[in-house]
Amino acid sequence: MSVAANIRERQMVIRGVFIAAALALIFKAMHLQLIDTSFKDKADIAAIGRYVKYPARGTIYDRNGNLLVYNNPMYDLMVTYNQLDPQMDTTRFCTLTGMTKEEFTTALAKDWKSGRFSKSVPFVFKSKISADDFARFEESLYEFPGFFVQLRNARGYPHKFGAHVLGYIREVNKREIERSGDEYAPGDYIGASGLEKEYEAYIKGEKGVQLILKDNLGRQVGSFNDGKSDTPPVAGKDLITTLDLDLQAYGETLMVNKIGSIVAIEPQTGEILAMVSAPYYDPNLLTIDNQNRSKSFTQLNSDPLKPMLDRSILAQYPPGSIFKTVVALVGMQEGTLSPDRGVSCGGAYVFNGQRLTGCHSHPGCHNVEASIQYSCNAYYVTVFRELIDRYGYTNPQKGLDVLNTYLDRFGLGSALGVDVPGERNGYYPTSKYYNDIYKREQGRWKSIWVRSLGIGQGELLVTNLQLANLAAIIANRGYYYTPHLVKELRDLHGNVERIAEFKEKHEVGIENRYFTPVVDGMEKVVISGTARSAFIPDIPICGKTGTAENNQGSGKDHSVFFAFAPKDNPKIAIAVYVENSGWGGSYAAPIASLMIEKYLTGTIRKEREFLQKRMLDANLIPASKP
Repeated sequence: MSVAANIRERQMVIRGVFIAAALALIFKAMHLQLIDTSFKDKADIAAIGRYVKYPARGTIYDRNGNLLVYNNPMYDLMVTYNQLDPQMDTTRFCTLTGMTKEEFTTALAKDWKSGRFSKSVPFVFKSKISADDFARFEESLYEFPGFFVQLRNARGYPHKFGAHVLGYIREVNKREIERSGDEYAPGDYIGASGLEKEYEAYIKGEKGVQLILKDNLGRQVGSFNDGKSDTPPVAGKDLITTLDLDLQAYGETLMVNKIGSIVAIEPQTGEILAMVSAPYYDPNLLTIDNQNRSKSFTQLNSDPLKPMLDRSILAQYPPGSIFKTVVALVGMQEGTLSPDRGVSCGGAYVFNGQRLTGCHSHPGCHNVEASIQYSCNAYYVTVFRELIDRYGYTNPQKGLDVLNTYLDRFGLGSALGVDVPGERNGYYPTSKYYNDIYKREQGRWKSIWVRSLGIGQGELLVTNLQLANLAAIIANRGYYYTPHLVKELRDLHGNVERIAEFKEKHEVGIENRYFTPVVDGMEKVVISGTARSAFIPDIPICGKTGTAENNQGSGKDHSVFFAFAPKDNPKIAIAVYVENSGWGGSYAAPIASLMIEKYLTGTIRKEREFLQKRMLDANLIPASKP
């Protein structure tokens, strides 16, 4: 082949290569521009949208596995303003969503200059949509670009009991958002009371985040990084409470048309079996998805009977004669009272020939056991004064200070630390208090002036929870565990967490032997004393009645009773406080005995049904309190 021919052949090959390369480039450009739009789409991407995925809130159960609080799904209809179709059929949209055109216009009208809203960022268009309402327009939502639904959870209650204990949730306020860092955002829900508030950190769960690619018009293009960068929500922990649903329900039923409280505790653990406050309300009234929630809240808040007040931990009452058990125990421990000490009573405590503190007619009190059985006022004014004056008649301050150290150990001077928010302290007067009261006498007050303390009156105040805990201390013969409502926390994987602070044993500093005469006396209170209405033949109940003075100017005095059963190896300690109902044996004692029988046997025997009916039918709301 000649040199010229060889050159021409090479030129042809080179031209062929260039032509093939040009054709390949043309084909690729045509594929990218006409067939595959992924590069164009990615080029148009302007932002990554961050969408919150809300977790399921932890559910709440009673000690036997009965469901007390569950999650009720509801939906927020979200909208991105600049994705709306200007030609959308607003009439059809409003029909599907149950809105008026005025509501539609108002929901879209935002102050875009305020910085709170952006036309390219989704905001809540309509909130708290029920599952049924959502189902009505779910299939048609695709017709309306810019709208999407975000799942939320409201609370639901299968039973109408336990509202004060369980609590309710509400939307977070501005201050809570600011103090939480990034934990809460506008529209989030938070526990507002009860266990919902106390255990918020455990049951709220952790939000998840979904990242979505968006174009420069705010439209969703796809999942960022194929979803690998998303964070799934983590459900909150379930609460397994110490409550017995059947006992709680029975207690609330017994307290209908009454004002007061019932607290029942398992003595050996401090677990609260029932915590009733009356009047009570149906917790379903305050659920987030209740359309009448605001109206219900206003009505409950303005009710003169204060149904939202948890009287178990917030109401402070004088303990009445129940306090005599403490005076007896401290007196014996301090050596100012012997178990066989007798005190004569002629119907009153007599001082310098004057009858100062009256007492009801009863047999003679020849020892501590009988003094508890007959609840003798003269006996306990005497014992109280001897305890206070042990360092001299002119130095009652020191004696009172010693008594108050015991009151602290018994948990009567401060909050016990129950795991619901708002618990109030008890109150006892100090020597400084009396020094200030009697400062005109240079603080030289005398025990005779404050003798009412010895019978549980005067300035003494306790909560009903503290009375139930006192019953548990006597049942245990000298110790208690902090009363609590949550048994354990449980996550989705079944892992269980118990709360260590409720495992600490609190000793009150009274020797075991001194409890014997008090316990025996309490047993006789029920057998043949002031609480015979609480007697159950085959259940040894040890109890003590009290009648606390009503200083509010309306209604009768308050009926008080605390007890435990059985006498040996007790399973339940209980305190019942019924306002405006007279002496302790009239209503508080029968209600307590019915609660004890219900818990220990699961039923009320036929021969005691008349007593149950009398308690159920009683209306003790004072006429002045409509």
